[in-house]
Parts: sequence; C-alpha cells; structure tokens
Amino acid sequence: MTTCSHDQSRDRPVIAIIGGGVSGAAVAFHLLQSQALQPGQLFIFEPRARLGAGLAYDTRDPAHRINVPAAKMSLLPDDIEHFQRWLQESNALEGDETAVAANGGLFPRRGLFGRYIGSMVQPFIDSGAITHVAEQATDVRRLDGRWVVTGEAGRRLEADILVIATSHPSPLPPRSLQNALAGHPRFVADPTRPDALDAIRAADRVLVVGNGLTSADVIASLELRGHKGPITAISRRGLRSRGHAPVKQELFGDFVSHPSRTALHLLRRVRAAIRTAEGEGWSWHAVIDQVRAQGQDLWRALPVNERRRVVRHLRPFWDVHRFRVAPQVEAVSEEAIRAGRLEVFAASVASVEARGEVIECTLRLGRSDKSLNRQFDAVVVTTGPGHRGILGSQGWIGALADTGYLAIDAAGLGLACDTASRALGVDGKLAPSLFISGPLARGTFGELMGLPEVIEHAVFVSEQVVSAVADHTKHKHNKLKLDNSAA
Repeated sequence: MTTCSHDQSRDRPVIAIIGGGVSGAAVAFHLLQSQALQPGQLFIFEPRARLGAGLAYDTRDPAHRINVPAAKMSLLPDDIEHFQRWLQESNALEGDETAVAANGGLFPRRGLFGRYIGSMVQPFIDSGAITHVAEQATDVRRLDGRWVVTGEAGRRLEADILVIATSHPSPLPPRSLQNALAGHPRFVADPTRPDALDAIRAADRVLVVGNGLTSADVIASLELRGHKGPITAISRRGLRSRGHAPVKQELFGDFVSHPSRTALHLLRRVRAAIRTAEGEGWSWHAVIDQVRAQGQDLWRALPVNERRRVVRHLRPFWDVHRFRVAPQVEAVSEEAIRAGRLEVFAASVASVEARGEVIECTLRLGRSDKSLNRQFDAVVVTTGPGHRGILGSQGWIGALADTGYLAIDAAGLGLACDTASRALGVDGKLAPSLFISGPLARGTFGELMGLPEVIEHAVFVSEQVVSAVADHTKHKHNKLKLDNSAA
C-alpha cells in the first residue's frame, strides 16, 4: 500500500476531496484562489483521467448539450460569461453548426463544459498545488483524529479535512423491471454509462421509463444513431421537461419578502405570479427563474414537514419547468411526436416479462383503470437520480453512516448537513472537519442542482474549508505553545 501524505502534513493540514467533477473541482479551484496551500496539502480522489467533468459532463455523445445557455455558465460567479468567452477563444465550437439555437442562445455540446473546468484546474495540477489521485475511493474511516481515505489501487491518504463532492447515485430502475429484465441484452438500467445505447438497433421498439432531461437526451442520441423505430416514453404524471423561452425574460415576482410557510401557499403564490406575468406579456419562465433565484431563501423558510410535502407532491412539476431542454434536443422529440414515432403517456409499468428477446409490457395509464399491452425490444430507464440509494451507492458512504458520521437529510434528498455544509450524523451531531459539497447538500440548501447554484455552493464550501484550515493551524500553534511551556 502506498501513501499520499508527507511528513510535513502534520504541521500543515491536509485536505481531501472525494469526487472530482464540477463540484469537487470548483471547491479546489476557489480554495486555491483564497488560500496559499503547499504541494502535498490538497488531494482529489477522482477515477476519471481528468478533473472537472464528472458524471454530468463526462460525455462524448454529440447529441448531449448543456441545457443552460453558455452565457449563464461559468466557474467564476462574478464573471458569468467566462465559459462563453473560453468557447470562442479556444475555437471549441468548430464543426458544431447547430450550437446556436433559434432563440440566439448558445448551447454547446455538454462535454465542452467538462473540458473548460478541466482547463481551469490543470495549472494547479501541473504546479503540484492539486494532487489528482486517479482512483475510486473505496474506504474512508476516522483514525487518530484524521480521515483515512484509501483508493481502489491501495493509495492511502491521511487528511485533516474531508470534502464529499460526489454526485447522486445513478437511476434506480423499478424493481419489477430489474427483476424481470436483468441480463436482457437491451435493458439499459443506466443510460449515463458510455455506449449504453449501443445495443439498441435501428428498428427496435423502445420503452423509455421517465420523461425528464435524460429521457430527452436518450431520444436525441437514438435519433443521431439512426434509430427509426417507435418510442414510447412514460412517467407517472406524463410530464415532460419544458423548453426555453423564445425571448429573454426578466425575473418576475417576489417570494421572499413574506416567505411562504407551507407548500400549498407557495404553490398558490407561484401560480398567481404566473397569471400576473402572462397578463403583462411575460411567460412562466420569468416566474420560475425568480423562484430559482430565491430558492434557498424559500427553502429555509419552510418547516421540515413542508419541505417533505414539496418533495413528495411538487418536485415533479418543479423539475419539468426548472430543468429545461436545450432547444436542439427539444426539437428532436417534437419532430418525433409530429411524425408519430414518439408517444408520451402518463403511465407506469404494471407487469413485464421477457419472452426471449421480446419484452411484453402492460402499462397502467395514470388516473384511470385502463391499461395498454405493448411489445418492446428495448427498455431504457431515465428516472433520474436514485435518491433512496445514497447510503448504499458506495461502500465507504454506507460505512461512514454505520459509524455515525453521515445520515440522510430530513427531506430525503441527500446527506444531512448544517448551514455551514458540515456533515451531520444520525444523532444530529457534527462530524469533525467533514463537509458536503454540491447536490448532496440539497436537503439543507434547497436549490442545488443547477450549475450556477453548484458553483456558488462550491465557493461557499471553499470558504468554510479556509476557516477549518485556520482553526487547524491555530490548534496546532496553541498545542505547540503548551508543549514548549511544559518543557
């Protein structure tokens, strides 16, 4: 077993970040902007060859595009157009004739944003300020007042401060599908895997379970691969992710001056604001964007039981308006519907059985006793992050939960943490020098799934780590003084 730590690390705190996607890379970047760290102090465990891509942006599929205009995406919150300038200066859009949408917004291929983040942190890797441990973390434990992180190849690091910046788990297929179709050559339980759609043939009849952004991506990817067969897309409510406004919208409404205390009151206020906005010539986009901008304040104002009601009853409606489809991706689904090749239903899978390679399905239509019997050749699960499987998604996360350092948050959206993003155990006690960054902190901070919010939260976490570094240094200094006095 090899070790990543150095002798001098006992004098200077060592920081470990698990997860080198956008959130983890952004924490490291902003930490290094505000704190002068020496080589051997900052480590990132990330199995991918480059930092900054993560699950969201580690894709080479040309059909996958960012779903927010490039002018609103940046690693630098105070320079919101930085990514767009990077695209232009690096000539990264060469060969992508459809990057500019009809509304004038720039929606480049998604992998480019991962390249952009990687280019921003690479100088720190080159200088030694960041040590990229290109391994999956497999074991994390508390030992002698430090966090001991072990990678899959045996690299071992002793850290004083630990930041968990991993993503949500992959989609969890409905158990009925998993049980009936395990081993089927065209059952795609996780479409985020590279080349997950390779087994689907051009004429295959495809069932897509889920109607959100991933569903739209899958339909666009299949079309680009030459798929011509019929597609049936289902979700419990039949709600599809909406598109962007055809023209720029100004933020509309005020939801924080007198914040709602119940989910129902918040819903009524949002609906009323949309009606008012439409009467003044704006669209619902202007109101939802304001709710998003004020989202963390709104979330904090809601009692825990009302947050649970939002998650249980309102989140599907929020998600389809909040997480919008890139215009180029939306156009593929709309054309498939017009051509009769794509059907969208509010339905669930009542029964499923594989007869050879043919998949027999009974779909129960929502809000009725009716059902449809269909045959498919392939099934793709696009149900979104598997929130209920967070603690079981990686062994070391489950182990930290078993030892009392991690717990699911009260709303069931991620890992419990306080308003300083410090992890909370099942008993509500703070875990020492353990921070949660990114979407897994959503239960405490509310709106934390969009790129701007993830970056802002990463800046916030980096500030908390700076404070933890100062506390560690002060503690070491005081201990040294005591030791000298005793001598």
